[in-house]
Amino acid sequence: MCGIVGYIGTKKAVPVLIKGLLSLEYRGYDSSGICVLENNSLEVVKDKGRVKNLEENPILNTLNGNIGIAHTRWATHGIPSKENAHPHLDNSKTFAVVHNGIIENYTDLRNFLENKGYTLISQTDTEVIPNLISYYYSLENDILKAIAKTIKDLKGSYAIEVISPLLKDKIIVARKDSPLVIGIGNGENFIASDIPAVLNYTNKFYFLDDLEISVISKNSIEFYDIDLNKVEKDVKDIEWDCASSEKNGFEDYMLKEIFEQPTSIMETIGSRLKPNEKCYFDDLKIDLKDINRIYIVACGTAMHAGIAAKYAFEHFCKIPVEVDMASEFRYRNPLIDKHTLCIFISQSGETADTIAALKLAKSLGSKTLAVVNVIGSSITRVADYTIYTHAGPEIAVASTKAYTAQVVLLNILAVYFAEILGYSSKELEDFKMEILELPDKVKIILEDTSKIQEFAKEVYSQKDMFFIGRNTDYAVSMEASLKLKEISYIHSEAYAAGELKHGPIALIENGTTVIGIATNPNLVEKTISNLEEVITRGANVMIVTNQELPNINSKLNIEVPKCNPMLSPILSVIPLQLFSYYIAKNKGLDVDKPRNLAKSVTVE
Repeated sequence: MCGIVGYIGTKKAVPVLIKGLLSLEYRGYDSSGICVLENNSLEVVKDKGRVKNLEENPILNTLNGNIGIAHTRWATHGIPSKENAHPHLDNSKTFAVVHNGIIENYTDLRNFLENKGYTLISQTDTEVIPNLISYYYSLENDILKAIAKTIKDLKGSYAIEVISPLLKDKIIVARKDSPLVIGIGNGENFIASDIPAVLNYTNKFYFLDDLEISVISKNSIEFYDIDLNKVEKDVKDIEWDCASSEKNGFEDYMLKEIFEQPTSIMETIGSRLKPNEKCYFDDLKIDLKDINRIYIVACGTAMHAGIAAKYAFEHFCKIPVEVDMASEFRYRNPLIDKHTLCIFISQSGETADTIAALKLAKSLGSKTLAVVNVIGSSITRVADYTIYTHAGPEIAVASTKAYTAQVVLLNILAVYFAEILGYSSKELEDFKMEILELPDKVKIILEDTSKIQEFAKEVYSQKDMFFIGRNTDYAVSMEASLKLKEISYIHSEAYAAGELKHGPIALIENGTTVIGIATNPNLVEKTISNLEEVITRGANVMIVTNQELPNINSKLNIEVPKCNPMLSPILSVIPLQLFSYYIAKNKGLDVDKPRNLAKSVTVE
C-alpha cells in the first residue's frame, strides 16, 4: 500500500519526486525517503512521518541530480522509523531500491544473505532486494540479469524501482501484483504507483504486467519478461484532467470529492443509458441464459456498493445474488462453476484480496467481470470483462464519489442484464429514467449542508454511534458507519433495524446518537417504530428520509429527493458522508489521510 515514484530526465529530480510523493500520501504516510544519483553516488534522504518532514530537510536543496526514486510508506514489516524508511541500499551502497508490496519469504532470503556475509540493518522485508541484486550482480556482472534473478526469488507482491551508479543513465523497474505506471515525457520519463502522481507532466502511460521488467532512460523505454525476452507494449492515453486531482478551492480532497458526485455519476452513466433506448455496454457479451447465480465480491466500501446493488439484480434479473468480502471468499471453497458470474469491484483495480479472489473464480470456470475506476489497472488484465466507473482520481482515503459511481454503474448493469434476458416493463423504463435524474437530485442535496454541520458539531465528542435501516437502507447504514469509523475514529456500528431487539438495543443509553435511514415506503413505518424504541431509551436520533414521517421526537430529519428504493443508497449516503466529514473536522482530524489507513490495499 506504499507509494513509489521515479524520475529520469533533464530537470532536477528532487522537486518532481517530492510533488509525486505528496500526491501519493494517501497510499501511506508512516515515513518517506528519496534517493538521487548525484555525482556518480547514491544520496539518500529519509525521515519518519509525513512527506512534509522530508520536504523540509535542507539537504534536499543541495541535490541536483536528474535521476531519482522516492517512497512514502505504509508500514507492514518493521515499525514506522527512519531506519525502516525507504529507499534501502545494499551493503556496498551500489544499489538503491524502493518497494511497494510484501515479500512473503523475506525471512528465508534474509537468512540466505546473512549466510553469504551480508548485514541487514532494518526490520523491513524490502532490504533483502538490493542485497540480492548485489549478490547476483557479483555472479553475473550484468545488472539486468541480476534483477531478473532477484525477482524470481521473491514470493509475494512487489513494485520496485532500482537505481545505481553502475547504471548511470537508467532506472530499472519491475512488478508483480502491485501497481506501477510509466509516464512518457519529452526527453524525460516518470514512474509512479498511481497515475495522479505524474498527471501534471503527461497523460501517456505504459502499464507493466505481472513479472515484467522495464529499463527506462530519459529518451527510451524497453520492456522484458522475467526471462529477459523483449516485450512490446501499447501506450495508453489517460483522459483525466490533472486539475481533477487538485483541491480546486476546497479545504480537503474528501469534501471536493463529495461535491464532485453529480459530475462523477453523470459521467458514469455516460452513453450507456439514454431515454427510450436499451442499455449499451461495449464488448460485454455474456450469455446470461447460462448463468444461475451471481457473486459480487469486493472489500470495504466496494463491498457495500455490491450490497446496495444486489436488490436490483435479483428484482429485475431473477438471478440469486450473493455478496461476499474478497478476503473471506478466497478461503471458503465457494460453490462456483461455469454457470456462475462473479463480479469484482475495486476503485483502484489493485486490491490484493479482490484480485486473488478473481483468479480463484477463473480457475473454477466462472465468468468474471471487473467494475473498476482505473484504466489499465491489474484487475482489468485478469478479468474476462471490464466495465469502468468514471469517477476520476479519488485522492481522499475514505471513498465517496467512487462508491456512488459503483452503485450507479451496477444498477445500470442490472438493467442491461434484465433487457438481455428479455425483461420489459414500465417499471424498468421508469427505473432507467430515475437513474438519469440522479445527478440533479444529488445537486439538490448538496445545496445546503448547514443542518448536518450543526448536528455534527453537537455530537462530535461522542464515543459510540449507531446506524440502522432496512433493505437498501441497511446497506447505506453499513457504508455510513464505515465512513464515520474511518475518518473520525468514533466507534460505530450498523444494524438491520429489525435486529435491534435481538441484542444491540442493550447498548442504547441516554445521549447515544442513532442515525436512521428510512427511504423505502414499504418499510418506513417499521423503521420508525425501531427508532421510537431507541428514543424512549434516551437516544438522540437523526433520520435521513424521503418519506412523509409520522410524528417522531427526532433531533433532526434530513430530507433527500424521492426515488426508487433500489436507487436510494446513491442519495441517502451523501448526507452521511458529509456528517462523517464534519464530525472529523470538528475533532481537528486529517480527513484525507486517516491514521493507519491507505487508499489502495495492495497487500493482504
